[in-house]
Amino acid sequence: MVISTAPQILALDFDGVICNGLLEYFQTAKSTYIQVWTEHASDFLDNFADSFYRLRPVIKTGWEMPILLRALVLGLEEDKIQYDWSNLCKRILELDNLNKQNIIIKLDEVRDDYIYSDLEGWLKLHRFYPGVIKTISKIIKSSTLLYIITTKEGRFVQQLLEKQGVELPKNSILGKEIKQPKYETLRQLIQYHNQIPNQLWFVEDLLKTLYQVQQQPDLKEVKLFLANWGFNTPENHNLAQNSYGINLLSLGQFNDNYSSWLS
Repeated sequence: MVISTAPQILALDFDGVICNGLLEYFQTAKSTYIQVWTEHASDFLDNFADSFYRLRPVIKTGWEMPILLRALVLGLEEDKIQYDWSNLCKRILELDNLNKQNIIIKLDEVRDDYIYSDLEGWLKLHRFYPGVIKTISKIIKSSTLLYIITTKEGRFVQQLLEKQGVELPKNSILGKEIKQPKYETLRQLIQYHNQIPNQLWFVEDLLKTLYQVQQQPDLKEVKLFLANWGFNTPENHNLAQNSYGINLLSLGQFNDNYSSWLS
């Protein structure tokens, strides 16, 4: 990658920007589903894997994954799920008298058990987007400071990267353990490195997160990018293109020089 107009600080989300965790998401959703709805076996649920992968972008937070699988089992059409997911999700919770918090607890327990009992197997369920590892490796060797800001635990991000031969300092991976909004982490990076906001570029696949950054008066000049290869929808792409201050970024642009990011 030939670096041209380079940012001083580049902050990247992990899932949906660097790493594709769809296989892990489905496995976790399936195992959680079986605990909530006991009438279906794992093999039966495998029939819905492809539909789940296609519809993953509608999910806003992880606890919704087993609910999405339930929607597919109930025979809801993909188009309806695509365009009315929030209402359908609420309806399924009400229909089956479910508590959101209980779903969150079960899903976390399923994931924790998998990691504890078979960490190597869990790590193998993650894939990296084409060209991204090579690009990240070049950025690390450049003058740009690279940070990963993610809701995944930092130690797992580090292990996944190390398996790809990428060595990023532990303090450059700001994960779930930070327990604060991403915009606050961006603010701290700017302050720590004594930079002006427009010298920080942030790539994320969740449009809501980018909007939250924009709402911070002191972060309005941060350059924001929506990764269109991540877990988002064509509707999100259109919204990003029509949102002042948010750039829609393709994987090809990401793996190219920085000047193409803003074209």
